[in-house]
Amino acid sequence: MKALMFGWEFPPHILGGLGTASYGLTRGMSQQHDMDITFVIPKPWGDEDQSFLKIIGVGNTPVVWRDVQWDYVNSKLSKYMDPNLYFDLRSHIYADFSYMNTNDLGCLEFSGRYPDNLLEEINNYSIAAGVIARTLDYDIIHSHDWLTYPAGIHAKNVSGKPLVIHVHATDFDRSRGSVNPQVYAIEKNGMDYADHIICVSNLTRRIVIEKYHQDPRKVTTVHNAVEPLSPEIQAIKPSKPKDKIVTFLGRITMQKGPEYFVEAAARVLQKTKDVRFVMAGSGDMMEKMIYLAAGHGISDRFHFTGFLKGKQVYEMLKRSDVYVMPSVSEPFGISPLEAMQCGIPTIISKQSGCAEILDKAIKVDYWDIESMADSIYSICAHQILADFLKDEGKKEVDEIKWEYAGQKVRDIYDRLIG
Repeated sequence: MKALMFGWEFPPHILGGLGTASYGLTRGMSQQHDMDITFVIPKPWGDEDQSFLKIIGVGNTPVVWRDVQWDYVNSKLSKYMDPNLYFDLRSHIYADFSYMNTNDLGCLEFSGRYPDNLLEEINNYSIAAGVIARTLDYDIIHSHDWLTYPAGIHAKNVSGKPLVIHVHATDFDRSRGSVNPQVYAIEKNGMDYADHIICVSNLTRRIVIEKYHQDPRKVTTVHNAVEPLSPEIQAIKPSKPKDKIVTFLGRITMQKGPEYFVEAAARVLQKTKDVRFVMAGSGDMMEKMIYLAAGHGISDRFHFTGFLKGKQVYEMLKRSDVYVMPSVSEPFGISPLEAMQCGIPTIISKQSGCAEILDKAIKVDYWDIESMADSIYSICAHQILADFLKDEGKKEVDEIKWEYAGQKVRDIYDRLIG
């Protein structure tokens, strides 16, 4: 089974949960002995783990013919891809894109992030993906998140192969309902063209059916999972301060409900001063949260770390006594699973997809600040409760494996092709 997957980020260079989920799912699927995955991203950095798949960058895919020699291509691209693939791709340029701004290899430039001209990069991604789709041999197309839906549609039109789209989030989640019409149109078009739609939770599945008017028969939930902790992560033993540490870790945006975390913190600190609160991450609401904490007079008990990645995330988690995810609308939410893996008692909003599969985490409505504060205080004040959530939570999450999610995706592939 050969899958051509389109994605936007891949570890170790990630900006959110999309890259983590893409890595976990593909790694889980690679345990199927006949699974062959090519994963396309905007801009490879050369240090991605390609032991279980092949990565191609649309930024290394020629869309304009350039008369270059093998040695020159090798000197420019060997860190990222086999130079011979460049020449295979060059022979499948399908239109005159000489009017576009390309480099000396005839390739479009990509930031590898989420730039201000994101819609332009999405369009350019689809153009380069058309060259890849005409070059490779594959059985099925799998597009992750709305950014790559146009590329998946292009590949389907070129090849006639079935298209699966993977909905990791919708604009209804990201915007709290203030949907961007351009984004909605891209999402809706991808869903309409798809032969099957995978959602990361039943919460997301309902949105897809009700807000995007999709046939329920072609929409399936495949919950996310979590990667086993590596020996390097297991070896992390950070020093812990005397005070209890309560952590929020994620994008500081309205989707994640950071203001509810600050409000709950203020209420906890009315009962005890032996707790410190950490908001780890970055986002457009960060300055507002700093002022909100200051307004409550809790700045001396509140810490903002900025964006954390890789090992830093686990160092922060292992210093924590409580992890809180107060998301307003969370399609899934992998970070609570990562916290529970580390033995951290966890509180999640009922409005998160992971709440559908977690029983050993405390669940509260995101807006119920009093319940959130009571739950935080109870875990900090009662060691028996903390120990129960620590031990039972780890047992539960250790059985939530990407291998199982990968098999569900493979079953969908087999039905579409068979």
